[in-house]
Amino acid sequence: MGSLAPWSDVSQPPKETQTQINPNELLNLFKCQQKYMNFFFQNLDVSQTLSFTQTLLNAKGTIFFTGVGKSGFVAQKISQTLVSLGIRSAFLSPLDALHGDIGILSNLDLLVLFSKSGNTEELLKLVPCAKAKGVLLISITSSEGNLLANVCDLNVHLPLERELCPFDLAPVTSTAIQMVFGDTVAIALMSARNLTKDEYAANHPAGKIGKSLIFKVKDVMKKQEELPLCREGDLIMDQLVELTSKGCGCLLIVDDEYHLIGTFTDGDLRRTLKASGEGIFKLTVGKMCNRNPRTIGPDAMAVEAMQKMESPPSPVQFLPVVNRQNMVIGIVTLHGLVSAGL
Repeated sequence: MGSLAPWSDVSQPPKETQTQINPNELLNLFKCQQKYMNFFFQNLDVSQTLSFTQTLLNAKGTIFFTGVGKSGFVAQKISQTLVSLGIRSAFLSPLDALHGDIGILSNLDLLVLFSKSGNTEELLKLVPCAKAKGVLLISITSSEGNLLANVCDLNVHLPLERELCPFDLAPVTSTAIQMVFGDTVAIALMSARNLTKDEYAANHPAGKIGKSLIFKVKDVMKKQEELPLCREGDLIMDQLVELTSKGCGCLLIVDDEYHLIGTFTDGDLRRTLKASGEGIFKLTVGKMCNRNPRTIGPDAMAVEAMQKMESPPSPVQFLPVVNRQNMVIGIVTLHGLVSAGL
């Protein structure tokens, strides 16, 4: 063995030291960003902003947005926000525009160009081509005396004290104020157009926003053959298949004209079995049912059904759907609402 050290003494490779974020420095960065954002708010030219917003509101054609790099991403996002509000808008890539896509422009359209410096080469090349199509050009810039502002029909200056980046280079504050500016203008347009909640929801049919505002109980309820129906005088044990096969976790007890008498749940079954033992074989559904269940109408919003299920004194898993004559026309379940994305 000689000079070989025993296994227990073999040195382990040094662990890599993990760099830690200084909490004070992080907090200071947020405070600095807040300061730079406040500079923007305090120095924004309201008259320019009003003129820009009014121009967009009065647009007869499509409002196109363009930009390069980070400003391009902001331009795309603002365009998508307008589309979600029912305003005709689209993003136009400055590179693709110069290779054929500019053909989409007409003299009724607006083209909004986002650029921090206002000297972006790709946008400056696009300007004369867009002008030849008769498009109204609006530049959104942050540098004074830039080339883009001089060649566009309208310019909005977004005041920028400096970037949060220690080198004052990475566009992190400039893009933040671009986004805030664009989204605020979008909401101003939303207000001016008197967009209703229903109209907004109609533009978001697949998302939770739209579903909560559009879907009614009648859109998500089970009906007809899917309903777990039985009569008041039916024996509990004779209805076990109906109770378990419909996937509702309950029975809806109705009379001959389908008026709701009450409900009997799988929880009621367990409690009845525990309390009655073999006596359950002689018990009818009507004797053990809940004769005052929560119900809901077919024209109520689906989100209202969800809220009603979750309300005190204790949550429930379903709601019988009844019409004005208290006749059962459906059932809505918590599982069905969740499956619908609500």
